[in-house]
Amino acid sequence: MMCLWAACASAQSFGGLARVDMEGSRLSDTRQGLILELALSQGVPWRVFTLDAPERLVVDFREVDWRGVDGTLLDMAERAREVRVGSFQPGWSRMVVALAGPYGIEGADMALDAETGTARLVIEMEGVSAEAFAAASGAPDLPGWDVRKASDLERAEKDADKPFTVVIDPGHGGIDPGAEKDGLTEKDLMLALAREMKDVLLRDADIRVVLTREDDSFVSLERRVAIAHQVDADLFLSLHADALSEGRAHGATVYTLSDSASDKASEALAERHDRADLLAGIDLTGSDDVVADVLMDLARLETQPRAGQLAKAIQLGIRENDLPLNSRPMRMAGFSVLKSPDIPSVLLEVGFLSSDRDRANIADKAWRDRMAQAVSDAIVAWRLADAANAELVRQ
Repeated sequence: MMCLWAACASAQSFGGLARVDMEGSRLSDTRQGLILELALSQGVPWRVFTLDAPERLVVDFREVDWRGVDGTLLDMAERAREVRVGSFQPGWSRMVVALAGPYGIEGADMALDAETGTARLVIEMEGVSAEAFAAASGAPDLPGWDVRKASDLERAEKDADKPFTVVIDPGHGGIDPGAEKDGLTEKDLMLALAREMKDVLLRDADIRVVLTREDDSFVSLERRVAIAHQVDADLFLSLHADALSEGRAHGATVYTLSDSASDKASEALAERHDRADLLAGIDLTGSDDVVADVLMDLARLETQPRAGQLAKAIQLGIRENDLPLNSRPMRMAGFSVLKSPDIPSVLLEVGFLSSDRDRANIADKAWRDRMAQAVSDAIVAWRLADAANAELVRQ
């Protein structure tokens, strides 16, 4: 059975977004599998499907206000590992249930109350074989539900002299909040920093700046890199502020790409960042082409030394502006967003939300303005040095 049901809301007009009634909503085990029940303030267009490797249930809406919804309180099922909700992209809301095994969709229906306008979505799942689950999984191709791709972005008209383009990537977003501590979320703080950094670059330098997200929407790791290629970026900078459960790490750290991490902490950090795509319901089927990998490795022979120089410039800029640096400020890890073979790419952990000092700094706009200035100065300096070394690099 195809794991796909989709329905449109009633033609009745309602005001505002649909909201979830937590008292009437739950995810619970049944004898054969599990059942998801969502009580909504009104009917909305929706669709549901499953994804494999690992097994996930994905429910999309247009759209739901998730305020007040706690996935940990909604999840009462032993057969579910985790529930995440949030915006997926503008106009879209998404719920992802990480399943404890292969459970296929047995039935799905949204019932509308003609008098109150409220709606009740019920999705029933039953255990199936791993082979049957994999065969039925995959995001459906339905009219009106196509996800925006990087190719949908309009290419800016290119002048004879191509503008120097910087892509700034505010980490996380939408359904993926990133690190959370004392009411602060990594996704919100990094978007604020990215906007401040963009303002500085536009004000102080003849530089074109593109953000991978302009609001609180989810952008997959693959699409972040695709956006950089779409706008023909000269460099890519990803911004993060993680939280560590162990240790007392603090201060800024700059990462460049490596197939093997420079330490266990860097490896774990890369795994946590890349896990966002799984939690957001991204279809990760398919494998890399061997020939393409070889060509990309050749391209990186030129790009990686330039990325290393960019990382050093950012580290120096932070130090010269008397901002806190980690005791090991230069590290390497296999972050997906750093894997573009032809664009110098670095990831900047501006600090750690698990550190009281760093958290207070990152939440302070005046401090973020200083960090934005320091990194912007570093980018300008690197641009000049990189241009001067261009001929030598080619040789």
